[in-house]
Order: sequence, then C-alpha cells, then structure tokens
Amino acid sequence: MRRPPPPPSPMAQPKSFIWTRRIFLTLLTVFTLAPVYVMLSSSLKPLQDVQGSFRWIPSGFTFRPYIDIWHTVPLAKYFVNSVIVSVSATVASVAVAIFAAYAVSRYRFKGRKFFTVTVLSTQMFPGILFLLPLFLIFVNIGNSTGIALYGSRGGLILTYLTFSLPFSIWMLVGYFDSIPRDLDEAAMVDGCGPLGALFRVVVPAAVPGIVAVSVYAFMTAWGEVLFASVMTNDTTRTLAVGLQGYATQTDVYWNQVMAASLVVSVPVVAGFLLLQRYLVVGLTAGAVK
Repeated sequence: MRRPPPPPSPMAQPKSFIWTRRIFLTLLTVFTLAPVYVMLSSSLKPLQDVQGSFRWIPSGFTFRPYIDIWHTVPLAKYFVNSVIVSVSATVASVAVAIFAAYAVSRYRFKGRKFFTVTVLSTQMFPGILFLLPLFLIFVNIGNSTGIALYGSRGGLILTYLTFSLPFSIWMLVGYFDSIPRDLDEAAMVDGCGPLGALFRVVVPAAVPGIVAVSVYAFMTAWGEVLFASVMTNDTTRTLAVGLQGYATQTDVYWNQVMAASLVVSVPVVAGFLLLQRYLVVGLTAGAVK
C-alpha cells in the first residue's frame, strides 16, 4: 500500500517566497554585472566604436587599448606610487591600531572612554573638512623644517592614516574584547610580559580581525581621489588620479579609460577573493561582541 506523502514542515518556505527570492537575486545579479560587462566590452572596442551608439554585442574586439594605456599616460609609475602608498599606509595603520586597540581593550585607564568616543567620532566628518588644514600643516612643516610632506608619498601616507587609523582602532578593540582574557593571563603565568602575550597569544587569535582591518585600510588608500589630487604632483600621482590623464582637451579615450579601470581593480578584487573568509569573520566578530 502506497504511503501518503509526509506533511510539509512548518518551517518550510512557501513556493511564492522561493520564486520571489530567485527573481530578486537574478535582477540584483544583472544590475551588478551589467556595468562590469559595459566596462569589459568597451575596453575591447576601437575608440570610434565606443564613441558611437552603444551595442551590447560588439561587432569586433581588439586588445590594443590594454597596450596603449601604458603609453598614453605613465600608468606604470602611477601603479608603483599607489602600491607604495597603499601598502605603507596599511602596514602603519595596522601596526598602530594593534597597540592602541590592545591598550584600550585590556587596560582600564583614565580617559579611556573619552579616547574611544573621540576616535570613533572622527568618522562622522567628511574628508573635505580635513583637506585645507592638512594642506596648510604640510606646507608650514615644509617651510619651517625642510621636510617635504606636500607633494610626497610620505605626506600622502600620513593623510590616509587620518582616515583608516580611527576605524581600525575601533574595529580591533571590538575584536580583542571577544578574545578571552584568560589567554593573556595564562601567557603571563608562563613568563610572558604584556607584549609577549600580545604577539604570542592575542595577535594569532585575532588574525581574521587584523586581515579585515588591513583590507579596509588598503581599499581606502587605493581608491582615494580627493586628497591624492591635491597632495600629489606629477611624480607622486596615484592611479586614482592618473586615470584623468586619458581625457585631453580635444578627446576622451574611453576604451583606454575602461581598460585602465579594470587593470586598477585587479589587485583589490584579487585580494578580496583571497581574504574573503577572514574578512567576513573579522567584520562579524568586530561588530558583534
């Protein structure tokens, strides 16, 4: 005798919800990938085809724009500048944030709450408010001491620290708070000092949070345009500003702009895909205690 089918589970989702979710995710995927397809297809077209009416299916392809982008503007020099500035700003931000976050998380001192609120409150202000003060500070330092911060990579690194460091400290404080203090105490019983406990116990346990902070600091420095356009010159210009060189007074090389934009995005996308697992864990642990 054939058994009747089991009754549906009370937790089972209705078919209408499942199909609605599928349709919504499909539309969201199309909406997200359409600009990427436009960039990719435009980067493989001759300039006259890009300047004409857009076609979803190109009539022909050429890899010439990916060769010309290195000669139209000194893209290789801009790439080196972006790598040096972004990596240096990331390393400095993470190094300082680790010590500051460990002190805030593990020690109770006078002004601790005020320091935490002040660090977090800096994220409320738009970056353009700091542009003129930093410019004047760098110029005055250069005039009085001879240290050229304006127009140098070092000055740009210090500028990016003002944005990435407060958020990095706040995020690592939340992650360090989620690590049991018993680990620190056990390390000190074994003969470690505060720094030994930090580097031998806390830092290895906080790798996901440190990776998340590193990715945030790198992405902030890699794609920043406002300060890079003011604080740099022809020698220290970064990629985000260097892309403007493909627009001349008479023409805009749109196919090269699209090709260069894709090339610029490769390091960030590759790093995000490689560190995605650590990034998700670090953001979750740092936000929810």
